[in-house]
Amino acid sequence: MLRWGILGTSFISDTMAQAIASSENSRLEAVTGRDPGRLQSFADRHGIAKRHGDIGALLEDGDVDVVYVGLPNNVHHTAVIAAAEAGKAIVSEKSLTVTMAEADALADAVRTSGVFFMEGLMYLNHPLIARLGAILRSGSLGELRSINGLYAADISKFVNPAGGGTLFNLGCYPVSLLHYVLQTMCGDDAFSLRKIAGHGVMSGTDGNVSDAAVSVRFSNGVLATLQSTDSYGMAWNFTIYGNKGVARFKTNPWLPVAGDNVIEIEIYGHAPERTVVSSGLDAFQHQVSSVETALRDKLTQARRPSPRLKDSLEIMGFLTDWHACCRVDD
Repeated sequence: MLRWGILGTSFISDTMAQAIASSENSRLEAVTGRDPGRLQSFADRHGIAKRHGDIGALLEDGDVDVVYVGLPNNVHHTAVIAAAEAGKAIVSEKSLTVTMAEADALADAVRTSGVFFMEGLMYLNHPLIARLGAILRSGSLGELRSINGLYAADISKFVNPAGGGTLFNLGCYPVSLLHYVLQTMCGDDAFSLRKIAGHGVMSGTDGNVSDAAVSVRFSNGVLATLQSTDSYGMAWNFTIYGNKGVARFKTNPWLPVAGDNVIEIEIYGHAPERTVVSSGLDAFQHQVSSVETALRDKLTQARRPSPRLKDSLEIMGFLTDWHACCRVDD
């Protein structure tokens, strides 16, 4: 039985708490939050008996095995460093941080302590992504030639103004999937060998990047274009082109559900065929299961396609490069 402590009482912490509570192998042990009223409401809603008034008290709790960091992303590094020094296993919500300096400090603390760590890119734990990996490795699409992705959601009015804007809220999803596809089809080094050109539009309210686009040329000749916005819509797209065929997600790849999730494969000159990946669990529940399995097997990282620390750092590097391109437009 894995005993979880929750840092923060946000919407995403609420979602993760539900996933933890649904597992027979985990239980909600403790929670901490700054606002006493919200803390009581959260704990009552999820039946959590221990309600710590500060992060330090929760990290000192010997009954907590693993900590979920559901705090704003601009303080992820401080919380993760503290949790690592306390010897706790850690799941920290995406994005990893908002700067590479903070990300490197976080990584150093995790490596030094030797604790388990996972960034909360929950969708990578769903069987949908494992099935995608099997398709990519099968060779049915041929050699990878290009990738196109977009994630748009009208959430700017709800996000943390210190969180860096759309790239760290939403762009991390298409970037992390681009990373997984490149890694799967072209090898571990392919993602880092790239040239990028990006542009952005700044929000009129908080000065963050609200709309962003990037084009990438990898050294092996693969091209990619991605877009991210938190100022309009609720739309997504991710398409992978090989020299023999194309794979398209027909359901949202970044929010796979308990039920049917669909990838469409079209070999050029033939009718498209649908691959349906059915699961009784959603992405957050699979994330909890991945943590349980890794800790049972005494691992410090979950197995791919779950994100490893090196993967999270590479994704963060791309995001900060893209963000720098966007700021030049300011």
